[in-house]
Amino acid sequence: MIAPVLPVPYIAAWSGEQATERRLVCRADGIAYADEQPDDRDQYGVLWNGRACARGVDRPRFGEVHPIRQREAMAHLLCQVCGAPADRDESGTLWLLEDNRADWTGWPDGLMTAHPPVCLPCARQAADLCPHLRGRYVAVRVRESDACAVLGRRWAPTALGTPQRLDKRVIPYGNPAARWVTAGQLIRSLHGCTVVILDDTRQPTSSCRR
Repeated sequence: MIAPVLPVPYIAAWSGEQATERRLVCRADGIAYADEQPDDRDQYGVLWNGRACARGVDRPRFGEVHPIRQREAMAHLLCQVCGAPADRDESGTLWLLEDNRADWTGWPDGLMTAHPPVCLPCARQAADLCPHLRGRYVAVRVRESDACAVLGRRWAPTALGTPQRLDKRVIPYGNPAARWVTAGQLIRSLHGCTVVILDDTRQPTSSCRR
């Protein structure tokens, strides 16, 4: 029996896409590449991880996110599975989230997520294939979402002025610590959320708009 071929999400990394080895330096205003180019930073001035772009080359790494494609999908609200524009109607953009409705009243309003939205054709596929969604997902229409933070590696200068590698952490835009991060994922906060039925996302089951 031949195993079915699984679709590879647009934001997934491939083994042919190696991280670029670039020298980091400490400057007065934060971490930087020694040979930095203007497109190494996003519009908020945060430095991003460098990685080759060779989608489809070699083997997919399903558990690993490609930083450039994830950032693109989040910045332009593209489907995380196929890379086409995410589905949007009068209730908002379609997201699939882990079902954590018990976390707080009005969930997921105010939730911060690194998972891009989805288009309607890919939504069911994403619910079945994504490990973090399988068996406990909820479909949500989101009226507004803001790019609010990054998930990235923190750095600090040593006594000799060289970069010291620290932990990975979510750092909000505008926080002084963002100057000392190499970002790997863009994070959005979700607002004006309506929980819907995935098979008919135009039909709300409950609302958490405020």
